[in-house]
Amino acid sequence: MQYLSDHCLAGLAGDAFQAQRPYPWVNIQDTVTPAGFEQLRATLPDFSLFEKKVGVKRAHGQGYHDRAILHYQPGLPLSQPWREFIAEIQGAAYDSFIRRMLAREAGKRVILSMEWYYGWQGCGVSPHCDARRKLATHIFYFNTQTDWDAAWGGDILIMDDDGRFQAHSAPEFDELKVAARLDPRGNGSLLFMRTDHSWHGVHPLQSPPGRLRKLFIVTMNAPTLQVLWRRLRGKDPDGYRLEPWKGAPPRKDASPEPATALI
Repeated sequence: MQYLSDHCLAGLAGDAFQAQRPYPWVNIQDTVTPAGFEQLRATLPDFSLFEKKVGVKRAHGQGYHDRAILHYQPGLPLSQPWREFIAEIQGAAYDSFIRRMLAREAGKRVILSMEWYYGWQGCGVSPHCDARRKLATHIFYFNTQTDWDAAWGGDILIMDDDGRFQAHSAPEFDELKVAARLDPRGNGSLLFMRTDHSWHGVHPLQSPPGRLRKLFIVTMNAPTLQVLWRRLRGKDPDGYRLEPWKGAPPRKDASPEPATALI
């Protein structure tokens, strides 16, 4: 079965994406084939595999980013549809799509990392710009109107600071203008580029107990000094140990790194 929609991705223009304001972003409808979307939704990883990240202190005084994470690594006990989908993400067609959208030449390396994010009542994402090693992020939505009510929140906010804040700062939601409010339900996805003003966030969820907001996130990383240093120490771009699945979430090594590598 094919999962990524060739027709959908082929219809997206890189120059229009690059011209988008306040930074390059596009909300993509029908990213996955209808049959593929239903297969992936029905076989999402079980919550028991995830590591809860609640109340974890963030740099620059930013608020918490509470959620449960399952970081991809080879050997994860995934369903056949998810193994096939990830193989497509790692394939030549998706690489060509990403390079076209990001205007990334063929000779410049792009290193992918992937995670599933599940959120519940009270989980939110404070306004932030991503780390500089991140070229772009592609967020796939896996809720529908039948399992997630719009009144529970969860919209992804594309925000504009009018150039007033540094990337390494902590503005509040009310200090930024909302340029777009994206409903993460249905067969769609958000692709955006990282800039020094690519502010985005999610207000705390108001869902009832037992309801989860479900996302799959692909990050395109540049081979920066930080990424290369982590690789030398046996870690992936996000700082997780490069080791086969052992029946527990992969451990993220939080040990300090040389200042020269923090770029």
